[in-house]
Amino acid sequence: MSVIRERTAPPSPPRRRTAGTSKPPPRRRRSGEPRGLWPYALIAPAVGGMLYLLLYPLLRAVLISLQDFRLRQLIMGDAEFVGLRNYRTLLSDPRFWEVVRRTFLFMAVNVVLIMVIATLVALMTERLGRFGRTVVLSSLVLAWAMPVIAATTVFQWLFHSEFGIVNHVLTGAGFSSFDRYPWFAHGTAAFCILVLLIVWQSVPFAAITLYSALTTVPAELYESARLDGASGSRIFRSVTLPMLRPIFLLVFSLEVIWTFKAFVQIWVMTRGGPGDATTILPVYAVQTALAGQRYDLGSAASMVTVVLMSGVLVLYFRQMLRQEGETP
Repeated sequence: MSVIRERTAPPSPPRRRTAGTSKPPPRRRRSGEPRGLWPYALIAPAVGGMLYLLLYPLLRAVLISLQDFRLRQLIMGDAEFVGLRNYRTLLSDPRFWEVVRRTFLFMAVNVVLIMVIATLVALMTERLGRFGRTVVLSSLVLAWAMPVIAATTVFQWLFHSEFGIVNHVLTGAGFSSFDRYPWFAHGTAAFCILVLLIVWQSVPFAAITLYSALTTVPAELYESARLDGASGSRIFRSVTLPMLRPIFLLVFSLEVIWTFKAFVQIWVMTRGGPGDATTILPVYAVQTALAGQRYDLGSAASMVTVVLMSGVLVLYFRQMLRQEGETP
């Protein structure tokens, strides 16, 4: 009977697994879910096109700068590799170093004026009412939207020796020496007009960007600083500038790049003249390439421009990062 009872006894219930030893069911891949390299294949055409448009001209310019590439080689295509000979010729030219000095002067004057004026405009815009803020921002956008060639042509007519409104206003104000004054025949005057044009075209972007960043600073910080008796300049140095340092760094870097490679305005207005008074590195590279069909020297000058511009940005980034590391 005991044997029969053992055989007919009900089976024991199955053991339950603990939470630590339970295994989740295998995850099934959805039918529309991407797999493998498919996402990268989708963006590959855009990335490839961007690399081709950016890298190929740069690599082509580097190659030409290492060759004897003139008008004959441009037509026949049998350029000879000469190594660094073009760079040695370029760096031994006294005119080249004069152009480099003028380029850095042009860049420094423009960037300082742009950053100072844009900061003041952004601070003023933040303190205006709704109507005044709308007027200022709309004016900045309209000035920023004007094409470069159109703005350059307008400045040419403003300072025209016979029909320019600037000479007319100055003469009417009693400055008779400005009657038919040839602005573009004097190097310093032409240089100042180009600086005025570059600053006028660049301030809107910098001012709008800085104003947008100012709106993100918490108002409680300003109120606390005012309760502590801080002046306006102290609030700007201790509150506004530290909070907006990344944006200032970005705007400064963009203005250095745009000013360093300013070519269209100078070429349309003065072509680097009178003499070499307004010739900076991009203009010098085009003049060298077109005047004597020395495309190899022009490419070498372009490569030196890229290296110098990159060096300025690297030094500035290092200084800014060092200051941020020293800040407690």
